[in-house]
Amino acid sequence: MMSKELLQKQANTIRFLAADMVQKANSGHPGAPMGLADIATVLSNHLNINPSNDKWLNRDRLVFSGGHATGLVYSLLHLWGFDVSVSDMKNFRQLHSKTPGHPEYGHTHGVEITTGPLGQGIANAVGFSMASKYVQNLLGKNVINHKVYCLCGDGDLQEGISYEACATAGHLNLDNLVIIYDSNSITIEGDTSIAWSENVKKRFDAINFEVIEIDGHNFTQIDNAITKAKECDKPVLIIAKTAIAKGSATMEGSHHSHGAPLGEEEIRASKIKAGFDPDETFAVPYDIKGAFDKLIKGAEAENAWNESLSEETKAKIEALANPNFDAIEYPDFSEVEKIATRDSNHKILNAIAKAIPGFLGGSADLAPSNKTELKDMKDFPNGRNIHFGIKEHAMASICNAMNLYGLFRVYSATFFVFSDYLKPSARIAALSNIPQHFIWTHDSIGVGEDGPTHQPIEHLSQFRALPNFYTFRPADATENVESWKVALKLNAPSAFVCSRQGLEVLKPQKVFGEVANGAYLLKEREDATITIMASGSEVMLALKTACHLEEEGILANVVSVPCFDLFIEQDKEYIEKVINKNTKVFAVEAARGLEYYKFADVVYGMDTFGASGPADKLFEEFGFTIKSLKEKIKNDL
Repeated sequence: MMSKELLQKQANTIRFLAADMVQKANSGHPGAPMGLADIATVLSNHLNINPSNDKWLNRDRLVFSGGHATGLVYSLLHLWGFDVSVSDMKNFRQLHSKTPGHPEYGHTHGVEITTGPLGQGIANAVGFSMASKYVQNLLGKNVINHKVYCLCGDGDLQEGISYEACATAGHLNLDNLVIIYDSNSITIEGDTSIAWSENVKKRFDAINFEVIEIDGHNFTQIDNAITKAKECDKPVLIIAKTAIAKGSATMEGSHHSHGAPLGEEEIRASKIKAGFDPDETFAVPYDIKGAFDKLIKGAEAENAWNESLSEETKAKIEALANPNFDAIEYPDFSEVEKIATRDSNHKILNAIAKAIPGFLGGSADLAPSNKTELKDMKDFPNGRNIHFGIKEHAMASICNAMNLYGLFRVYSATFFVFSDYLKPSARIAALSNIPQHFIWTHDSIGVGEDGPTHQPIEHLSQFRALPNFYTFRPADATENVESWKVALKLNAPSAFVCSRQGLEVLKPQKVFGEVANGAYLLKEREDATITIMASGSEVMLALKTACHLEEEGILANVVSVPCFDLFIEQDKEYIEKVINKNTKVFAVEAARGLEYYKFADVVYGMDTFGASGPADKLFEEFGFTIKSLKEKIKNDL
């Protein structure tokens, strides 16, 4: 380990870079970065990364779960040699800067994953660790042997997602995972004791973690703890007792330092106390930059790793990293009369997995109902079926990280109504362009007897409102296939909302447009006066209702909308070819459906929650029958 004098100077450099960033922006969180500076300095000596290639497969992953500690993140990225300059740090939290208020993947060089909502980063770290353990089984421990580190705080551990994720890590015995807990006992409202009295050590002892307790400002203890953690045969939690805003002249230990600038005079006094020039801001002494810099050692480590790889291993990595989605042989449903889209989806998943070696995933204890099991492909970590248990939020966040690992395309699954439990992770996926596939079955009041607690009503509208998120609700097995062809090539998350009940397979004909455009004209009449739009199970209802209306002289076009999100991205010309502007437009959906008012004059959806009863009785009760829909349309013409 380096001299304590140099380590102290390194840590203080981080502290004052963070304090200066927050002060110049007049916004941010100086306390956590200052408290973590000693840990970050020592951890830096253990970290195996290459700033000249932030995609190196065998790099250590470092996740900052407490995303509010961005002052620490950007200081370290600059000092290590990533593309974050002093000018970028001076532009902290400003519009279009490289240094936003919370770390954003794909926006700032060196950021492994978008964090900020507390607890997400812990689950992300578990996801990176799970991905690495799986690829280790594929390629060997001599090929993949990196560590996954996560810095977290009291707030992260109070969020329920952290328990879900860490329980999974302990169960899987993820021995390359090291979580460093910045235990400063401070949250926004004050001391953690006002709301929290949990024994964290006992919690983690109970879920198969090795727990190490240290003084988070003692360089020797920090170094010994990380060294021990790297050799442990189980996941590790290092509980580091720290003082928030460590090094601040008068605010050390105060919750007032958490989310507001320290003030010019406080920073000056703090710099004087540490022997720094109080008149200099954003100071990075030459010897400090050299002590942190990872460019030379990182490049050497990656080159040595590359040279160690056999040609066979390189070929395996290439196949995983660059999947050929055109090689998938999708099932043919042309001779099938009726099949639930959850069942057709099962066949599609297995076809994809057969062709794509990096395709894997699992369900929140619902695989037999979601139909998400990959046949004859064993259980994770030796196979591709992941058993997440009943932990939707952690499941989705874990899969976000697994999708960003670099080799895999990972799906997660639950009942559609329980997408509520994972919405924050789905939102992060959309924000970060993470191509996770969410499989959500039991898509409407068609769930039936389980009743309104299990019948999604507002959920389609919610996810259609989420930017950069593509929700597919296929009308039949064929649309399901076409939807997957699109989703696999999107640089964004997608969801497959599938039916429990059997759906008739549509005749293989389209008047105009494709599933890839989000909506297409399924049936057209030359002198049509109305257009009926629908998705999922309601498409066949729309078609049959149109036939009955035609018997009474009312001609209708029918539009299938497998992906509303894709449809609204189409140009005006395409939309007007699909929806005849000279017709009155009706939309029908066994859910809330209010988003259809973007195109429709009238929407027939759910105005209440569902009820408990057989599915056919519920569709009748809530007006989703040919007779009811026909009468409603006639009355509203």
